Amino acid sequence: MQIKLGEKIKELRCRDGRTQEALADALGVTGQAVSRWETNGGYPDIEIIPVIANYFNISIDELFGYNGEREEKIRKILNEADEMINTQHDMKSCIDMLRDAVSEFPSEAQIILRLGYALLWHGYKKHGARRLSTNEKYAVNDIDYNSKNEYFTEALAFFQRALSLGINQEDRCEIIPLMVRHYAIMGNYVKAEELCDKQNSIVISCECLRPNAAEGMKREKYQEEALRVLTRQMYRIMETMVWTNMSLYMNESGVQKMLGIARLYELIFDDSNFGEYHADLMHIYKTCTSFEAKVGNFETALCYFERQFHHAKKYEEFRRNDTDKVTRNKFPIAPVNILNSLLNNLPENFIEAIKKNHRYAECFSSDTMV
Repeated sequence: MQIKLGEKIKELRCRDGRTQEALADALGVTGQAVSRWETNGGYPDIEIIPVIANYFNISIDELFGYNGEREEKIRKILNEADEMINTQHDMKSCIDMLRDAVSEFPSEAQIILRLGYALLWHGYKKHGARRLSTNEKYAVNDIDYNSKNEYFTEALAFFQRALSLGINQEDRCEIIPLMVRHYAIMGNYVKAEELCDKQNSIVISCECLRPNAAEGMKREKYQEEALRVLTRQMYRIMETMVWTNMSLYMNESGVQKMLGIARLYELIFDDSNFGEYHADLMHIYKTCTSFEAKVGNFETALCYFERQFHHAKKYEEFRRNDTDKVTRNKFPIAPVNILNSLLNNLPENFIEAIKKNHRYAECFSSDTMV
């Protein structure tokens, strides 16, 4: 144990670019003591072991080289959390499990992230988020209501903690938009803008830069990827504009804007293989269906509902078959029961019209689970 501990301390010190003197100062010991540990001439007092582990941001087990068992336990926790977050309606058991896991592994960013996702999802299930509709030009967040959502508040704290642990770029791209959105939902616009200002400009995003770093087929692949990502961002901005600008909300001009984004998607995905982007098209046509149904244009609404249904089915298939891609999205980006959700916010007489077509029977079934 003595030899392994000394070797591990030296390995970690070199990994972090620390000198023996810097480590000694942090631990409150002499440089000679650190040198003795690393050359197997002694070992730290038992009281200082937790301090050393905390200094290097690892567990005591890792410090002593007992890492395999720990990693296997963490892997099981993450797999269980992903399954629960993406399939269960009630997050309480998932949250309780992850709280215990964070207590055991306080520096494990992936567990902390999962707890943030579970709390956010639970916040929507328990309280939701509200906007205020006014006679003015814009609909605004109901800050008085949303700021009382304790699950949102706690989720943001865990996301902030994960950011401080230096998570990878992929995870940053997932949680920073969620953080900005929910800071704003709760009325903390200053914090939301501060977080925005710390990010890169779209001009130097990796997606926009990659096509310039390659040639031939690889460049074409990067160009297609950039177009898809940029179109998704345009869709999200347009969707928010339509739902918050009173001159566009439930208005023909808003529908036309959403259809314009749909056509752009269809132009880019000329092979109709939309993959995860089926979800975006499903939501676009859901907005169009809702408007046309509410103004009584049932024939047009049914056409849009058919497109919505098509993309929902394709997205269900994607979620079932492309598990590698789906598990990267820790926060649910679609309801557990996608086809049932297509009926939300539609007039009852229009729902009756849909029910007459046996093609849509799955929308009325409780078994259409993803």
